[in-house]
Amino acid sequence: MTVRARFLVVAQVLIAGWSATPALAQWLDIPTPGMPRTADGKPNLTAPAPRTADGKPDLSGMWAIDGLGFATNITTTEMLPWAQKVAKARTETYGRDDPGVRCLPDGPRASISGLDPFRLIQTPTIVVILHEPGTSRQIFTDGRALPKDPQPTWMGYSIGRWEGDTFVVETAGFNDKTWLDFSGHPHTEALRITERYRRTDFGHMRLSITFDDPKTYTKPFTIDVAVNFMPDSDLIESVCLENEKDYQRLVGHVNDERKGKKVSRDVLSRYVGLYDVGFLGTFTVSLNGDDLHIELGNGGGKQTMFALSDTLFSFPSTGGTVRFVTDGKGPAKELVLTIVEGDIKGTRKK
Repeated sequence: MTVRARFLVVAQVLIAGWSATPALAQWLDIPTPGMPRTADGKPNLTAPAPRTADGKPDLSGMWAIDGLGFATNITTTEMLPWAQKVAKARTETYGRDDPGVRCLPDGPRASISGLDPFRLIQTPTIVVILHEPGTSRQIFTDGRALPKDPQPTWMGYSIGRWEGDTFVVETAGFNDKTWLDFSGHPHTEALRITERYRRTDFGHMRLSITFDDPKTYTKPFTIDVAVNFMPDSDLIESVCLENEKDYQRLVGHVNDERKGKKVSRDVLSRYVGLYDVGFLGTFTVSLNGDDLHIELGNGGGKQTMFALSDTLFSFPSTGGTVRFVTDGKGPAKELVLTIVEGDIKGTRKK
């Protein structure tokens, strides 16, 4: 099952109301050991964060990134000319060359996408992160340094240390095959990443990630994401190639859509507003000149959509479309994001 397929599966589960965080991986009716609970037995996610025997915050448990925003567009930081050309080509061919579409590891993108839950296992000398699609990370906390000339890998080499209650992770040694987001932001083997994990209470964590690749970007950039604890849940097997439906359908070129339908500003203005799209957060639709933009909740920046009709628009970074539901006169009542596997609805906020 590819990243785009997982996008829909997680969304459908959540829109159905099963959970407030991605519930793709569940051992049903197995309470999380040590989980604080309210009087009615529900998980108490605002209880104090647990600590290890040496007094450090214990980050162990099942977690999920809140939302998908940065996974569709990680940064607006200026790229060097070669990288601009690469990113443009990737976006305009619907991401069909994304290694994730071919079920290869996501690399750094695994740390910013809410598509899959992950388990964090903390010990005194090593922290392990298990991602549901099968990739894993080892973060060594035994005092070793990063390798000076590492063999490039998909997930890189990581070392960690504590700065007060913040767990700081440095990673280097990536290969240059992965994309930083679904839009195709590239990187080179010079990429270094610094992550800062801070558990604020039992059910919530903040994750700040700084990306530094001077061979690709004019300066480092930092994103900040919320991470939510997944109570009474666990990882289950997820095989990417099982039910894969994407690759053969990722055809054509965005330029074909740019030359297509022209929609008046009066019509476009009816779609401007905020739309509640469940766990994906709030989508913001805005108008700039004659272009309609969409911004996903929890980061990601504005992305241009191209009109296919008066109500249907191409959304290239997802490989799908956005349709606005309207009575033809007033503001749109909802939007429908459609990808290969189905629809995800968003209700307009008043």
